[in-house]
Amino acid sequence: MAFPRACGILVHPTSFPGRYGIGCLGREAHTFLDWLQQAGQTLWQICPLGPTGFGDSPYQCFSAFAGNPLLVDLEPLVAQGLLERGELDAAPTFPSNRVDYGPVIIWKTATLQRVFERFAAGNDAALRLHFQQFCLEQAEWLDDFALFMALKDAHGGAPWTTWEPELVRRDPDAIERWTERLQADIERRRFDQFLFFEQWGELRAYAHERAIRIIGDVPIFVAHDSADVWAHPQLFFLTDQGEPTVVAGVPPDYFSNTGQRWGNPLYRWDVLERTQFAWWIARFRAVLHLVDIIRVDHFRGFEAYWEVLASEPTALNGKWVKTPGKKLFRAVQKALGELPIIAEDLGIITNEVTALRKAFEFPGMRVLQFAFGGNAEHEYLPHNYESDSVVYTGTHDNDTTIGWYRTEEERVRDRVRRYLWCDGSQVNWDFIRAACMSVANTALVPLQDALSLGSEARLNFPGKPEGNWSWRFEEGALRAEIAARLRGLAEIYGRIPAKKKEKPK
Repeated sequence: MAFPRACGILVHPTSFPGRYGIGCLGREAHTFLDWLQQAGQTLWQICPLGPTGFGDSPYQCFSAFAGNPLLVDLEPLVAQGLLERGELDAAPTFPSNRVDYGPVIIWKTATLQRVFERFAAGNDAALRLHFQQFCLEQAEWLDDFALFMALKDAHGGAPWTTWEPELVRRDPDAIERWTERLQADIERRRFDQFLFFEQWGELRAYAHERAIRIIGDVPIFVAHDSADVWAHPQLFFLTDQGEPTVVAGVPPDYFSNTGQRWGNPLYRWDVLERTQFAWWIARFRAVLHLVDIIRVDHFRGFEAYWEVLASEPTALNGKWVKTPGKKLFRAVQKALGELPIIAEDLGIITNEVTALRKAFEFPGMRVLQFAFGGNAEHEYLPHNYESDSVVYTGTHDNDTTIGWYRTEEERVRDRVRRYLWCDGSQVNWDFIRAACMSVANTALVPLQDALSLGSEARLNFPGKPEGNWSWRFEEGALRAEIAARLRGLAEIYGRIPAKKKEKPK
């Protein structure tokens, strides 16, 4: 699918400022969209929106379909009579520049519990009817997810493979018995999702009013400890006890000499193919209800994935296994129409991966931070781009451009200065300009680069088990002069869509 020439900003909602310890979908998110419009940006890219599990990573969610309740804005719940102002005024003091997940999760979960209790005890017929309609429309995934989370809570947060054997194998009598026992908690989980989807829908509509499209992220793999794997074990390589026999990862790469052992269970593509890829179609359909464009993470895994035995401690010893990627995308395209997909084609890319991407006209990615370690033929250097590309100064997995430049060897920094004809004093803006002036139809910049921040603002460090995903920008950081500078680049390099001329009456 061909994308119009445009530019945008990459920032996850958890990074927004605010009083309650973590970014949310409220005032600060709307302020950000206003700033984007002022800056001439028509794209906003986010990470996955699901409820986070291990390491607080949005790429290790308890569901590929659910939203993260931690992102729910609490302020409008006061006006709805579901919270009291004093309860918000009494919130703990949280850090303003990072998410301290432990305390935030404890406080916000308890607060949302009170919200649900007031809803359950109230008599707002319109709200109740709206909630019931939501539950009916989303039942295909919502029922399993709500039960999974209630069961997880009842078992002290333990992985589902450690639950009673009848729950591990989803014995119908046990499911019925536990569903009745945990009914109130199940209903609360549904209500959390209702709040999230209501608020996200309002925020997305606000973005569309400002001609801003949202780019969402679909990780190829799902977390083992998730409702997806528990509810659909037949789709994964698992033992009878539900443990993975093989797991996902990548061989040695830019980030690690022993590769990255992600640990996600691998799909049984033969089973998926026999169902005409119904689970994947449902997943893409759900994401397209939330965003306008999908960035498919680890696209190369749809041509072949790196399989590692679950017993291996690293990803060093593994093998490439082919997947029916072309059949999958044909099935999804047949069911949903033309797919607005960006292919994250980083890593070890073969001719077969490129052929798969081009067969469906998915634009690929180019990352400027990866461009300066080789010669003039390096495919990530702007003069080698094709127009159906998406250029990034860096991604959520990279250091900020300033942090990267400061720690790179002098040979690389010298190439940067000579290639961009700069002195390196504002290397982040030199990168932003290079991205905007390139022929790539889409140019995206992590917000940290636009704010001229260093390594202290890095969002994620692949292979580091903790301390990631916590960066937040401070109130007032979205300054008008930064917006003006971004708009200037968007205008001079033709990345602001021309306004349609009105026909004379």
